[in-house]
Amino acid sequence: MKKITADKIRNTLADLCIRANLFLRKDVLAALKVAYSQEKNKRAKIILEAIIRNASIARREKLAICQDTGMPVVFLEIGEGVKITGDLKSAVNRGVALGYRKGYFRNSIIKDPLLRGKSGYQPAVIHTDIVKGNKLKITLLPKGFGCENKSALKMFKPTAGLNEIKEFIIETVKKAGPDACPPYVVGVGIGGTADYASLLAEKALLRRVDSRGSTVDNDIAKLEKELLKMINALNIGPMGLGGKATCLAVDIETYSTHIAGLPVAVNISCHALRSATKIL
Repeated sequence: MKKITADKIRNTLADLCIRANLFLRKDVLAALKVAYSQEKNKRAKIILEAIIRNASIARREKLAICQDTGMPVVFLEIGEGVKITGDLKSAVNRGVALGYRKGYFRNSIIKDPLLRGKSGYQPAVIHTDIVKGNKLKITLLPKGFGCENKSALKMFKPTAGLNEIKEFIIETVKKAGPDACPPYVVGVGIGGTADYASLLAEKALLRRVDSRGSTVDNDIAKLEKELLKMINALNIGPMGLGGKATCLAVDIETYSTHIAGLPVAVNISCHALRSATKIL
């Protein structure tokens, strides 16, 4: 049995908060550079260049990539052979607060969603999975709310065809327009229950943007490619000012569902798709 202390988890989360908010993921940066090289619209090209330069300055000057340092979403994959000594939930929240304070990031979290009130650095949203092995995988996804506000869920009838699902996804992106700071990465969750489809859509954003297909299922990879082409034909473009680079990737995750339903969720990320992972 491998023992991991709550203090170790706290310190790891603090480091991940800083890494995720200062250093744009390499796969996202590479995709932005490809989009820049392929873009023909002059104005779109200028915007993409500014986005890429912003990421470089953030890395060099140790500044947040975006002023909205997001709602910290924490994914924990806990091996069956791991024993955590101490309060796990408290360790996660203390780590997030420590990291955001150290990084001088915006304190955007309000504890009461209705009464609002003073904002702070915690609590985080925490998702846990029990997996095989004796390791603990921690991933932090700071989710900005310009794009999170454009999330959508639709409970389709089980008789719904693929074209209906594609229309829903495309319409969701069209409604997002410039408000969610394109070029996007679009996460889609299909199956499960309403809550699980939404979780799948968010988890899809953790995949490398140059990967295709949530499984070995070639149909999913084909659908991702088709949706990406359709979205980039919308001419929304970088920051909504036109161009072909509306979307960097469409990532789809699926799960079994009930015979009477077909949940489909869409979770959009702005161009500053940030996440960081460490395995203990």
